[in-house]
Amino acid sequence: MKASIAAIICSAGSSKRMRGRKKEYMRLGSLTVLGSAVSAFASCPRIGPIIVTEPPDGKSAAAAYLPPDLLTRVFFVTGGPSRRASVYNALSFLESHKTSYVLIHDGARPWIKKDLIEKTIDAVIRFGAVIPALPLIETPKELGAGLCLELSTSENAEFITRHLRRENLCTAQTPQGFKFPEILRAHEKAREREEKEGFLYTDDAEIWGEFAGKVAVIPGDIGNRKITYPEDLAIC
Repeated sequence: MKASIAAIICSAGSSKRMRGRKKEYMRLGSLTVLGSAVSAFASCPRIGPIIVTEPPDGKSAAAAYLPPDLLTRVFFVTGGPSRRASVYNALSFLESHKTSYVLIHDGARPWIKKDLIEKTIDAVIRFGAVIPALPLIETPKELGAGLCLELSTSENAEFITRHLRRENLCTAQTPQGFKFPEILRAHEKAREREEKEGFLYTDDAEIWGEFAGKVAVIPGDIGNRKITYPEDLAIC
């Protein structure tokens, strides 16, 4: 029986670091950033429904930033106050679609290639949960809990609490792939923890790892960059 595979493209964030511009809606050649990401998934025959999360303020309809020919493949779901909440809304929407596997991708990663999507699909069918990742190039350092390097200045410096070995670390990319029923249940448990403890999850692999099991890793793509700052568009 052929597996049903869906994709969730996260595009509900506020793009706080983009100086007032929503990064997913910016132009990138003939397409927008979001349009490029969605087009890559739409080009994969094994991908069925594509869910795009859009901002909860209702001011920016994501459909306006996609090529018209893609709209028959795409469903739009209103996001929540956090990335985890937005993904949970999309997973809940998919529950009625009899989905077997789901790939969750950052809408701000427009350079995703079809080849990496296909490799992620193969790996999630084999392992149940998978992320693409890259080895660290620079040596990581750990700061104290609650500290923010972005707010650090020469007069108010942060201090290193632990020196980490980069050989044992990697940086996670998307799409992250999961068996559908299990990731939905894991998100439900994550939501309960957030409500009780105010805990913040940074990605879906972390949620799977806490509530569902191990996450496999496959080689990522150095070109699969995430746009965070305006300068990230200048180097494309």
